[in-house]
Amino acid sequence: MLASFNEWLMDITNAPVLYLPAFGVLQAVDIFIVAVLLYFVIRWIRKTQAWVLLKGIAFILVIALAAEIFDLVTVQWIVDNAIGMGLVVIVILFQPELRKALEQIGRGPFLQQLISENEQTVLISSHTADEITKAARQMSENFTGALIVMEQEVDLSEHERTGVPLDAQVSTQLLISLFEKNTPLHDGAVIIRGNRVSAAACILPLSGESLDSAFGTRHRAAVGICEVSDARVLVVSEETGCISIVSDGKITRDVSDEAIQDALLFGQLDKTPRFTFFKNRRRL
Repeated sequence: MLASFNEWLMDITNAPVLYLPAFGVLQAVDIFIVAVLLYFVIRWIRKTQAWVLLKGIAFILVIALAAEIFDLVTVQWIVDNAIGMGLVVIVILFQPELRKALEQIGRGPFLQQLISENEQTVLISSHTADEITKAARQMSENFTGALIVMEQEVDLSEHERTGVPLDAQVSTQLLISLFEKNTPLHDGAVIIRGNRVSAAACILPLSGESLDSAFGTRHRAAVGICEVSDARVLVVSEETGCISIVSDGKITRDVSDEAIQDALLFGQLDKTPRFTFFKNRRRL
């Protein structure tokens, strides 16, 4: 082992002189772009469970380097055979994080400006927003738990199929009756598309992120559906009666009636001219 280490040191000592390539403006821009990408990738990974997996992979790479330096034959054989499947294993391990990252890129402001329409139509009417707000307030006063999902641009048909289809007009009485305790459809989420209640008792994906202990399963499900879509979610806590709005994975607690309506109607009517490639108008 000592002889191998000495040979490695001699190889480094006798290594040929390295010359730096020409460095100009383009090379500086290239390095800057790579540095920015690495910064955002590391910043994003640290907010997910992938950070723990990444540290495990880094530890394995350190062992592989040590095995190469000290000529550990058995460890080298294991590492060499594992590297062949390394990319496949990484894709499998990081599949949820990779999907989430690609969805966030697709919903980014740059692509939205290129793909979205010149003028968006209102997804829900002010009357529907009033009905949802009244229902949330009454359920809050009665400590009735509720989970209401408002579909935006990303289609939620996949999640609707987990519940009971309704296709009913949104009303305060309907929403209250759906979430009434000990009723067949009270457990699960209600999905609203436009001015219609499309489905009830829907099962939503639970978020894997660490949330405050004050948040229960409804809040975790609300964050989970926001991680895979651009939906806005209204949550009424059964324990405290607190009304929360979840959007872009962020929870805003104890919101007022005005804040609820602003969250439901915000950004749905935008007449700012845009340079677009496709048009995909949504109508009531």
